[in-house]
This record gives sequence, structure tokens and C-alpha cells, in this order.
Amino acid sequence: MKILCIECSAVPCSAAILEDEKIIASSFVNVKLTHSQTLMPMVESLLKASQIEISKIDAFAVSEGPGSFTGIRIGISAIKGLAAPSKKPCVGVSTLLAIANNYSNTDCIVCAVMDARCNQVYNALFEIKNGVITRLCDDRALLCDELKEEIASLAHNNKIIIAGDGTDVFYPFVKEMPNIIYSDIKNRFQNAVGVGYAALNKIKSGDFLSPNELLPVYLRLPQAERELKQKGDNKK
Repeated sequence: MKILCIECSAVPCSAAILEDEKIIASSFVNVKLTHSQTLMPMVESLLKASQIEISKIDAFAVSEGPGSFTGIRIGISAIKGLAAPSKKPCVGVSTLLAIANNYSNTDCIVCAVMDARCNQVYNALFEIKNGVITRLCDDRALLCDELKEEIASLAHNNKIIIAGDGTDVFYPFVKEMPNIIYSDIKNRFQNAVGVGYAALNKIKSGDFLSPNELLPVYLRLPQAERELKQKGDNKK
């Protein structure tokens, strides 16, 4: 099975083509260009370099969130557009699970964090043992101090890797704790390869969608909507 995967939920942008568990092609950039500039040229380049026609792709995968509202929308829209003509299966993958997949060969707990601003992170915890990733909690948005308390209860008996684009935001809160590991730079960021491996597991269990059914997953309202709601509440 060939899967075309993309990831653009934060500043980094990446695309990959997997055939089962083999990486056929992949590309990753971490620059401050908009994803509308980088994503589709990246996809086109990978298809051309691998000599695979879009019609030969069996399924499409994308990070569905959490992350940047604009980035998530761009990624979801791109995959819907690519998959719609052939009505091929689509898979939405948690961005935080994609981060955990970077450490799938390491026995540990991955504390996946993304910068949610205002001293908050998007977070989920995953236990990895013998290559099997087990989710320990749902994706959530919470204050760094709240996550610090939870990590403190786990750190004495577990190796915990802090990974994701929120690493520099959250790590200072836990750096004095035992068994806390600052993720290495090459595995820190979410990427399309991790999305692809997570998608493979979902497809094997029959967990996939039509292009029309694929939707973003937001853990909180966009800032503009939050401000509008706050103004409305203040008028009451």
C-alpha cells in the first residue's frame, strides 16, 4: 500500500510517500514560509522524484491537529483536494501521536508538546515499549504548571522524553527532575513520516475516512473566535 502523507500543523512542513513501512521519499523544511508556498511544490517534487503517479497512491494521510489553525486547515484542504478525484481513503492523525512515532524504537514515555501560547501547551503522553506505542491520555491543552505536576508523578520510575515544537517552552519547567530527557533535534519535530506510520496502523484496523469526512481537530477555538466570545460575555 502506498500512502501519501503531509504534515504542516506548525512551522515545519513535510511530505512523504510510504509503501507499507518503507519510506519511498520524504522532504522536510523548517523555515518561516507559509505552507501555501511550500507544501504542494514539495508533494509534486516527491511524486516526480519517485516516479509515482498520483493515481497509484492508495491512501492519503495528514496531521489533523492540534496545532496552528491555519496550518491544519491548509493540510486538511490539500489532502481532501488530492484524494477527492479518486475518492481514495483518507486518514487524520493526531499531531502529538506523529511526534511520538519519532521515538518508536525507544522504550520510554514521550511527553509530546506543542506551543499553544499563553504559557500553555498542547500535550499527550505515550508509553513506548518494544516498538508498541500506547496512548496514556487524550490530546489536551493545558498550562505548563499543570503538566509539570503530572510529569513529577511519573519521572521517578520512567524515562521521559520531552519532544515537539513546544520542547523549549515546557522543558524549563521539568529540567531539574530525574529521568527527564531533552529531545534530540533530529527527532524533535512532527513530520510526515511519523504521520504515515500512525496512519498505517489506523488503516490496518479499518479506521479511515472518505475525503468529505476528513475534518480538522481543534482543542480550542481560534483566537479571533475566543476574543469575540469574550466580548459577548462581557456585555452580558
